[in-house]
Amino acid sequence: MMKIDVLTLFPNMFAPLFESVIGRAVASKKLEINIIDIRNFSKEKHKKCDDAPFGGGAGMVMMAQPIYDAIKSVLTPNSKLIYLSPKGEVFNQSLAVNFSKEEHLILLCGHYEGIDERIIEIFNPIQISIGDYVLTGGELPAMVMVDAICRYVKGVLNEQSLLEESHSNGLLEYPQYTRPNVFMGIEVPSVLLSGNHEEIRKFRERMSIEETKKRREDMLKKWKK
Repeated sequence: MMKIDVLTLFPNMFAPLFESVIGRAVASKKLEINIIDIRNFSKEKHKKCDDAPFGGGAGMVMMAQPIYDAIKSVLTPNSKLIYLSPKGEVFNQSLAVNFSKEEHLILLCGHYEGIDERIIEIFNPIQISIGDYVLTGGELPAMVMVDAICRYVKGVLNEQSLLEESHSNGLLEYPQYTRPNVFMGIEVPSVLLSGNHEEIRKFRERMSIEETKKRREDMLKKWKK
């Protein structure tokens, strides 16, 4: 069973993570996800975890001691430590699949102006960003990563669903339809109602290529049929 420990100053932000597919997977013990409050490791009188940066500058920096002790409380030889940072490698589907094969992930959520650099020097975490923009903290990126990664853990989703979704084969997913057959005068493509599985497969492949060309031509250039 995959185990994920998330280290954060704001544990209440993670309540939505335990809904829907991921929540059911945790309840059925296909996953273990722990949200750990870094403040519990602070040795300051009022559980303070941030201070002004040396050298001056705007904002506050997360202090090394609480983060160090929080990491050490869960770190094992099999752990993979990830620091959510705008400086990191941009997260993608390939990374999600690779991380899903790990036994234990530790996600460290920075906040304010980031964390004391000595934590990075000591632990050398993998640094990951979810895009070329800056958020107030690592909590939302951590939730995005957990959701994307856990979908690939065995038993969480139907394997066929993973094979046919966007980015799984280098293309965007084909359009989907369900009942009714006609809505606001728009009919479902007749091939999907034909029962001919080979023709349906060809149609969906063609539509995937068209969707990718229309929305993400950069992906189509990399795709090899």
